[in-house]
Amino acid sequence: MSSATLRLRRLVLLHAAALVTTSLATTSLVTFPAAAQSRQDLPPVTIQAPDQARLAAPRPQQRSAARSTRAVRSAQSSSQPAPPAEVAPAAARGPALTVLTVQQALADIQQTPGGVALVPANAYRNSTVANTIKDILDYVPGVFAQPKWGDDTRLSIRGSGLSRNFHLRGVQLYMDGIPINTADGYGDFQEIDPTAYNYVAVYKGANALQFGANSLGGAINFVTKTGRDPFPNGVSVDAGAFGFRRLQANAGGVNGAWDGYVTASTQAAEGFRDHSDGEAHRLSANIGYQITPDIETRFYLNANHVRQRIPGSVTKDIALNSPQTAASNNVTLDQQRNIDTVRLANKTTIRFDNTVVDFGAFGVDRHLMHPIFQWLDYRYQDYGGFAKVTDDREIGGYRNRLVAGVNILNGRLDNKQYVNVAGQKGALASSSLDKSSNTTFYIEDSFYFLRNVALVAGTQFLHATRDRRDRFLSDGDQSGSTEFNLWSPKGGLLWQIDPAWQAFANISRSAEVPSFGESASGPGIPFIPFTSIRPQRATTYEIGTRGARPDLTWELTGYRAEIKDELLCLYSAFGNCNVTNADRTVHQGIEAGLGVALFKNLFERGPTADRLWLNMAYTLNDFRFDNDAKFANNLLPGAPRHYLRAELLYKNPNGFYAGPNVEWVPQAYYVDSANTLQTDPYALLGLKAGIDNGGPYSIYIEGRNLLNKAYIASASIIDKANANSPLFEPGTGRAVYAGMKVRW
Repeated sequence: MSSATLRLRRLVLLHAAALVTTSLATTSLVTFPAAAQSRQDLPPVTIQAPDQARLAAPRPQQRSAARSTRAVRSAQSSSQPAPPAEVAPAAARGPALTVLTVQQALADIQQTPGGVALVPANAYRNSTVANTIKDILDYVPGVFAQPKWGDDTRLSIRGSGLSRNFHLRGVQLYMDGIPINTADGYGDFQEIDPTAYNYVAVYKGANALQFGANSLGGAINFVTKTGRDPFPNGVSVDAGAFGFRRLQANAGGVNGAWDGYVTASTQAAEGFRDHSDGEAHRLSANIGYQITPDIETRFYLNANHVRQRIPGSVTKDIALNSPQTAASNNVTLDQQRNIDTVRLANKTTIRFDNTVVDFGAFGVDRHLMHPIFQWLDYRYQDYGGFAKVTDDREIGGYRNRLVAGVNILNGRLDNKQYVNVAGQKGALASSSLDKSSNTTFYIEDSFYFLRNVALVAGTQFLHATRDRRDRFLSDGDQSGSTEFNLWSPKGGLLWQIDPAWQAFANISRSAEVPSFGESASGPGIPFIPFTSIRPQRATTYEIGTRGARPDLTWELTGYRAEIKDELLCLYSAFGNCNVTNADRTVHQGIEAGLGVALFKNLFERGPTADRLWLNMAYTLNDFRFDNDAKFANNLLPGAPRHYLRAELLYKNPNGFYAGPNVEWVPQAYYVDSANTLQTDPYALLGLKAGIDNGGPYSIYIEGRNLLNKAYIASASIIDKANANSPLFEPGTGRAVYAGMKVRW
């Protein structure tokens, strides 16, 4: 890593607090946007944790011209859902051209004839501790997100990446449209800061076509605020069980054509389990400049410094009877996952009458210091660019929306592994230089042959290469290269039944390129180098509906994915999973969300009456081999068949809310492909209460697993397990958190 990069990293991380303080001190020089925040009472895309502040009366308009303009925009975002079929064309953006507001992003994502979700920050940020990606995605059906330790999470969408026992595969993560995953497909969660985002967009499966997502799970885009958003300044404090504490601050504003925003957080925790302590310091910032009213450019900076010990997977007996116990080998080797990253990017948007052009470039410098069975010293340098055209106009009296673009993600990994000597580097054990390239072209057209029915057709082409140059030849030469050229077409229908009710159906293809980690070797199993691993291909059929009424929201989707060459654990050696290609598998399921006001006018009557709100997200997973030569029609391991999240909240128009919640896995699931070892079913009871009236102050208290249930939150998988297989990650015991936020 260059000395310049090191200096930049130290600067942005060690002085993050100073940057925020300086921004706060200069507020007198900035014209701030309106204090009134755009709110939506009944979100039509995903059944979210209800936002208590949505019941509050609108804040008064401010006097300045800039604030008055924003207040008008907020007033246009009424408590009713934005009619998806009646949305303004793509060129109708603002106040920042380069970043969509929550309402604009909601209208945009509703153009998709398939499973998508939008989670605004106010659905989770002010009412939970929000310290992992699970807190963001808890109420998105079809998503299985369970924390393992620290920030690390087992994330799967529609059964994606079930065989990945470490890191992430099968879902592509983005921050402001810039890839978080490495160029060969790996992903980590340590760079995700739930306190930093304005909203999170989830695109399931091939519905992520515009991101060039070549995976079964799709893509998730974490979008930060700009200086033109409401409430750009704030400070929050959170603390609770197992030594968790976090301080977060953000500042921003507008000065003429310029706007800027910066958010920084520092957190630490001792952890529920032994050997699970960690700390993280994160910073995100962006500066935008409106060259003209129709041209804007924005520069992004993201930096992370994470130090985290790993308690490891244990046997089922230990997980359920001594859940705080760490794996002995993890303690002996002082296993850790430590990450330093700096990400720089630029995005420019040009608006024409009916067309918007977005383009940009990015670079990421990442250093992974990872003592596990060996001491991994990985230095990633990823870079790329993107361009996208969105054209929304009438052609021959019919509305037509065309989206086309190109994404480039290339990377270089300097890969060195050393003998782990009690957490310290020993002798060099392997070394290689790994290079990856990915170029994706995509096009999708939505033609409204009826006023409220669109025929959607598109395709994606991916050209990808993987090249490894082995620099440690004493154990043989593992050099090699592969090349992939893959088409992924899709077609569907989007029917706008009424302004707040949609039905959709689609057929799509997806193709997931293997990473350098897929291979097989070891005693008694076939040797399969990474160059022999084929891409995973799937054909997915999907049908569903989503919508809203004044006291009701819903989402119901059914899908079936027929997969060839799924990347799965078919062999194991020394207890480690070897990921290779299965023959044929099937992933199918139901994703259902419901939000409903069971009772209203309990103590408060009128247009802002109080209510008792039920919120539910249910997922049915049916994943199995399809007449496999070795595993027949066994269930695929790694994910529960049924998963339910639900809460019942009393919400008062003064901002007070309180109620219980439950997480329920009623049926154990297998952890091995041979279907010989299972987890245990569980149900967790939680409770939260707080005050958030949409104003400058909010406060919450939250209790989790109040009955102190010993349970298995997630599990690694293997081909064939036994009772002593160390595959299980215990869930966290009883915990209470509290926090407050001030914003202006």
